[in-house]
Amino acid sequence: MSLRRIRLVNVCLLAAVIVFANSLVGGARASAWPEFPIPQGRSIQILKSGGLFRVYRVYRPRGLAGAAPLVVMLHGGFGNGAQAQRDYHWNATADAAGFVVAYPDGVLRAWNAGTCCGTPENFNVNDVAFLTNLVATIIRRTPIDPTRVYVTGMSNGAMMALRLGCQTTTFAAVAAVAGTLLTDCSGAHPTSVLQIHGTADAQVPYNGGPGAARQLNGLPRVDGPAIPSVNALWRSVDGCGAPTTDTSGVLTVETAVCPDDRHVQLISVAGAGHQWPGGQAKPLLERLIGLSPPSTALDATDTIWEFFAQHHL
Repeated sequence: MSLRRIRLVNVCLLAAVIVFANSLVGGARASAWPEFPIPQGRSIQILKSGGLFRVYRVYRPRGLAGAAPLVVMLHGGFGNGAQAQRDYHWNATADAAGFVVAYPDGVLRAWNAGTCCGTPENFNVNDVAFLTNLVATIIRRTPIDPTRVYVTGMSNGAMMALRLGCQTTTFAAVAAVAGTLLTDCSGAHPTSVLQIHGTADAQVPYNGGPGAARQLNGLPRVDGPAIPSVNALWRSVDGCGAPTTDTSGVLTVETAVCPDDRHVQLISVAGAGHQWPGGQAKPLLERLIGLSPPSTALDATDTIWEFFAQHHL
């Protein structure tokens, strides 16, 4: 089956789910729905936000005691929550460290991160409202420490995570993998930020400017600032000192210490492309859309959690 036909099938399935959800609740507001505790293990949830029924997955490890941290994991363009849950092994890290993970779905597999991407950008879908509502809903339905709520994302999801850092005060720390900043950030509050980016990323170039796009597979052309300049912006927002730099093999880590125990960090992976380092390799998909296999120089998931665990509101 062609990629075009696969995408059409996915769109039709999503439309059917939305119509079915509307028929169940008769268009009732989300606040009118009964809210039950989120079960342990994996679950699929639906939240009405901005007139749309939005799907999200939650992984709540068994045996959590007390209020746990929450990580919101945002998939990349053409991905979804189920794919992010499979490919980035956050559930295993959550089991080991004791936190809850949410995997929301973007509208038609994308997020409105500002000047990207796809349908959410074209129709100005309010993903900032949806994701802040999602966090509030999870906090109402399961014991979560509101001072330890974090957001991370891959590619278009990373761009959305950075937008949330700029335009909300919900998250104690933000981590972006293979994404850049494509929205206004003039009103940002100080927030700890980690960026992980390959220096050979063709889709979201490390040095900024328009990325590669293929008409065949419909990848959006991202045109944003250089990754180091985004990091410098956050150092300015946070009032940080000058960063220290450490290079080991293909990894260069720049870390700035900031007031109130915040940090702004950039991990550059020399020679790495558009990928989640340490994620699940998918040779067929990588060939179809021209991506390189994930770097094994670091495990992005564990690295991000180590960064998150240092910070709270």
